[in-house]
Amino acid sequence: MATELEELIQFLSSPSPQLRKGAIDIVQGLTGSEDGLQSLAKYPTVLLPSLARLLREQKDVAEPAAEALVNLSQNSDLAAKMIELGLIGAVMDLLYNVDSSIRQLLVMFLVNLTQLDVGIASLLQTGDDKMQGLYVMKIVRSFCRSESESSDDPFEHVASILVNISKKEAGRKLLLDPKRGLLKQIIRQYDSTSQLRKNGVFGTLRNCCFEAEGQLQNLLLIAEFLWPALLLPVAGNKVYKEEDTSKMPLELGTALSIEREQIDDPEIRVQALEAIYMIILQDAGRRAFWSINGPRILQVGYEDEQNPKVMEAYERVGSLLIHSSGDEESRD
Repeated sequence: MATELEELIQFLSSPSPQLRKGAIDIVQGLTGSEDGLQSLAKYPTVLLPSLARLLREQKDVAEPAAEALVNLSQNSDLAAKMIELGLIGAVMDLLYNVDSSIRQLLVMFLVNLTQLDVGIASLLQTGDDKMQGLYVMKIVRSFCRSESESSDDPFEHVASILVNISKKEAGRKLLLDPKRGLLKQIIRQYDSTSQLRKNGVFGTLRNCCFEAEGQLQNLLLIAEFLWPALLLPVAGNKVYKEEDTSKMPLELGTALSIEREQIDDPEIRVQALEAIYMIILQDAGRRAFWSINGPRILQVGYEDEQNPKVMEAYERVGSLLIHSSGDEESRD
């Protein structure tokens, strides 16, 4: 005999719109508590496909279904089952055909699923040579076009997806592929007014720099965007003198020759410095850094820094530059 909960889940597939609406509202409420999540997690094979189908209905049903999936996907076992059922592909197919509030929930759902390796592989479309990377290209394009001054920014959480996929070598290689130009698009969001977007950009950029040894040329291909993104957060507050800025690329020198606000988040400054460190571990990366007067920027920024963790990151980069300074001077 079916339990009350089993009957409730069965109502999600009822031919009656009223019963489906009533059932999804109750299920969504249950997913808001740990006890409710644990109870529902016992019925994944019936529950998850039913919720996925409801995403295609009107907003009053689709939105609580999306909220329920976001909550349920915080459970790693359920998230793995969702990926196995093909929900990443289903959500990507739906993403551009739903209300913006549901779109934001679906993006948050993808954030949770890409915390698992199998979720990253599914979003990257690994193993499908013809389709590989298309999902990521679509969401990057949307991420870079959708920022709004209003609170409605449905693709804001793509920032976290990009951090997740860039933790894996396959994700980093996709983002660094010069033919696709994805990292170049992402970097341009470094000065976004959204803290979530900023954190995502710098986390992704830092992760991509783990490939600096084999992909340095591709990183330096976007140097005009790369150096301002990495150096402006760690340049301090001072207005730089012309003798310093004249040795820098125009965009970087211009930005440093005027008053500006320092990025408050110390984690972003640490990530920028870690990315710089990985680039200048390579001889060509170090030469490129010296050529834009990068060491001078770090010197000035360090003088203004108060955070011990950030200071430590400056010192790590500085130590590497000091050890190589003789070589660079001899080349000059």
